[in-house]
Amino acid sequence: MPKVNPVILRWARETAGLNVEEAAEKIGLNAARGVAGSDRLTMLEAGKVEPSRPLLLKMAGLYRRPILTFYLANPPVAAARGEDFRTLPAGFAQRDAALVDTLLREVRARQDMVRAVLEAEDEADRLGFVGSLEGQRDPQVIAAAIQRALGFDLQTFRHGNQRKGFAYLRGCAEAAGIFVLLIGNLGSHHSALNVELFRGFALADPIAPFVVINDQDSEQAWSFTLLHELAHIWLGQTGLSGGRLNNAIETLCNDVAGRILLPTGEITTETSLVGASQDRVVARISAIAETRQVSHSMVAYKLYREGIIDENMWSSVTALFRQQWLRSKAVQRDRAREAEGGPSYYVVRRHKLGNRLVELAKRMLADGALSPSKAAAILGVKPSNVYPLTNSAA
Repeated sequence: MPKVNPVILRWARETAGLNVEEAAEKIGLNAARGVAGSDRLTMLEAGKVEPSRPLLLKMAGLYRRPILTFYLANPPVAAARGEDFRTLPAGFAQRDAALVDTLLREVRARQDMVRAVLEAEDEADRLGFVGSLEGQRDPQVIAAAIQRALGFDLQTFRHGNQRKGFAYLRGCAEAAGIFVLLIGNLGSHHSALNVELFRGFALADPIAPFVVINDQDSEQAWSFTLLHELAHIWLGQTGLSGGRLNNAIETLCNDVAGRILLPTGEITTETSLVGASQDRVVARISAIAETRQVSHSMVAYKLYREGIIDENMWSSVTALFRQQWLRSKAVQRDRAREAEGGPSYYVVRRHKLGNRLVELAKRMLADGALSPSKAAAILGVKPSNVYPLTNSAA
């Protein structure tokens, strides 16, 4: 009978971003015979004690690893995350990095299953726009190509509020064949993904391209992030975006998103802001953001890129708007705790997954191409939730 490899136990915990105390608590490893739960876990990872089958199952669930992984001779080679376009702040937490890696691994697995079912059902049509502008460095060329392929109309996007604008843009992307997911944690608020480390992720696959947006970010920023990641798709780049803006490709993708949502001609007329006070700049940014259905930070970025405000002003107002958003988010969170009712689990889940992915699972279930368990893996839900979710209103 093969034995569990204690080296793998420790590796799985660390790559899940958990310290010994956190892991012991989450798997229910309590003190026994005067030995603390964390010490018992340390003994397991040192090979002094063999874990029971029930305990191993809890570890597999918590660490998000197949149970067979614990019997390997060596830790498996990490799956490629694609290019890392981020410039990370100093001293970012190892736990945050582990959570992002876990997310990428799970999304890649779901994408592989989607591509496999499309290929099995002879629906694996290659999308010509994926990688069609590889090597292109003119943001206007890329922006125009994305708008044409999506049939994106700026006035339609601006008609209504920012939530409706994002829904319209997302619908355009999904109609073109791109799966757009909103994921801000790995199943609970305890595993929330730090916006400073991850804003978006693009999988530039010609059959099943995926874009993931960190929904811990403000809703006002989602449209910009989606277009940023679409630029990566057109460039044929799989990779992770976020952190500080200090990368030529990230700047290019930001410029693409900015040109689509806020054309240069609408910004170059703001010359009265050259050398203006911060209060005046902030007030004008707020007015532009409200009428154009974009985030304050995006307007500030465009003003900076067009040379209307300098880098110091850009950094200052961006920090100000971020603090305002954090305060607003805290207030909304408190109100949500106090409020009764709200949208159902299935409505919220469908919104996060996107109609394209849910409708694909529904159709493949009806055709017998997917079992409920496979559909559950693609959707990231329990098998018992598959039919209620796929039958929920769009």
